[in-house]
Amino acid sequence: MNYPVWYLPEIGGGLLIAVIAVLHVFVSHFAVGGGLYLIYAEKKGLRESSQAILDFTRQHARFFLLLTMVFGSISGVGIWFIIALVNPAATSLLIHLFVFGWAAEWVFFVVEISAAFVYFYLFGKMDSATHLKVGWIYFISAWLSLFLINGIICFMLTPGAWLENAGFWSGFFNPSFWPSLVFRTCIAVMLAGVYGYLSASFTTDESVRTAMTKFSARWSLAALVGAVPSGIWYVLALPEPAKALVLGKSPTIVSAGQWGAGAAIVVLAITLVVGFMRPAVNTRATACVAMIGALVLLGAFEWTREAARRPYAVNEVVYSNMIFKKDLDSINRDGYLHKALWVENREITPDNRVEAGRELFIQQCYACHTLGGVNNDLKALTAQMSHNALVSYIGKIHQIRYFMPPFAGTDQEAAALAAYIASGLHGKELVAAADQGAADPGLELFESHCASCHDSADLAPATEAMNRQEIVETLASLDEISDEMVPFDGSDEEAEQLASYLYFLSERDDAPAAAIDAEALFESECSACHAVEDMGELVSGWEKAEIFEALGKLDELNDEMTPFTGSDEEKEALSGYLHNLGRDN
Repeated sequence: MNYPVWYLPEIGGGLLIAVIAVLHVFVSHFAVGGGLYLIYAEKKGLRESSQAILDFTRQHARFFLLLTMVFGSISGVGIWFIIALVNPAATSLLIHLFVFGWAAEWVFFVVEISAAFVYFYLFGKMDSATHLKVGWIYFISAWLSLFLINGIICFMLTPGAWLENAGFWSGFFNPSFWPSLVFRTCIAVMLAGVYGYLSASFTTDESVRTAMTKFSARWSLAALVGAVPSGIWYVLALPEPAKALVLGKSPTIVSAGQWGAGAAIVVLAITLVVGFMRPAVNTRATACVAMIGALVLLGAFEWTREAARRPYAVNEVVYSNMIFKKDLDSINRDGYLHKALWVENREITPDNRVEAGRELFIQQCYACHTLGGVNNDLKALTAQMSHNALVSYIGKIHQIRYFMPPFAGTDQEAAALAAYIASGLHGKELVAAADQGAADPGLELFESHCASCHDSADLAPATEAMNRQEIVETLASLDEISDEMVPFDGSDEEAEQLASYLYFLSERDDAPAAAIDAEALFESECSACHAVEDMGELVSGWEKAEIFEALGKLDELNDEMTPFTGSDEEKEALSGYLHNLGRDN
């Protein structure tokens, strides 16, 4: 609330961060593992007295230098640029907490760059022992950069004891630091092997391509094997809410996990088949498939790590929408808009509530939701919800969707946000709950508890074989059906009302008759001859039973009329309508 929001409604800042970060991490981890790969590739050439392997290593070093020092450096700057635009609050917090950690990382980065240039440009121009030492200087400084950045990134997910003592070292050596460091080191080594496949596939010397493909396969296989226990260790180190999300409660993470598992199988298959059994078939196409698999695997991991923090940008400290947890109570008490620095509407009126709701959306929802975009499209997610359903939903959104931040603000501000979504996005009429009359309470409960995820037509088959009591029991155990759902938390009476609504979504023999529009009946049956005002005078003082009886023998009252031929239910409705006209008169 203290920073302006870079508003791109159809794209979303989170998607931009993901694209830039995944590509950068894919190259930066290669910058670590690839440095070690170069050292041992050079040692292999020296040990076997193979000038061809040394030439391959030098060409690989050229590719390595261009990719890591050019694209890697530029994309690294891109990450700082994009996170400062999308979430300046969390970025500022990390800079202030770990300023000396960042400074130390930049020192190692300068050493890394210098050593990389010396290694490539003096390849074959200095004695091999000294040249290998330069390679080691590069690798150690690159790994120490990973060491430092890993501590800061892990802090965002598992701040640990820092929450109690705010100490630098408590935050840096947090609960997930060591498992993450081991896992990332394994990923870096795996990428060294995968990039090795690519370089080997461009080599025209068949013997070198075979030798270096086998050499690269050993790197990939060892790293994949090491990544399994370190990955399990990483998950076990997570706090319970994040662990629950990773283990299946988040549909986003489940999807990412499936993609990551498939990608790991692809990389493993290429490693075993091409790397060990048939290295001669390591073509450029095969190597590119391995590269794509490794990119998807790393992307799935990074996506999972980011999603596991939800609803926070820094776990238990600042929410993804830049609201600090410690400020939530005061914002709920005093209101959000009058405290926010970058809004125009500070007080809500009937004339500005939709526009104020739009500003609340930008400030509190846009961090995760787009409008008409590919990622968490809020228009699609709320299409079935009425204004009052949205008001109710927003008030308990963090309980129903545990990975979403709670709405921060007053009830009036929540209603304004609901007004923007219902009217501003969907063009729906805004009707106050008090003006809805005798609306179906079951429908209202469905809209406030279920409509954000379910269309009523889609639920009809699921409840078709149940009786009302079975539906009530199911509502109390929704979390047993899916980890994404929470049990219905209304009263017993509300559960009965919601169950009744769900029960009659399917065609039932005991379904209540549809409501009869008595006014429409009068228009179709009587208005050709009788005006409403005249009919009111005519039946004034009549009892409803008398009117009901008269409708059946209108021909006895007047030869020009015929008896009413509708059903008894319609006759009952029409007689009630006429009786009310008589009373009003």
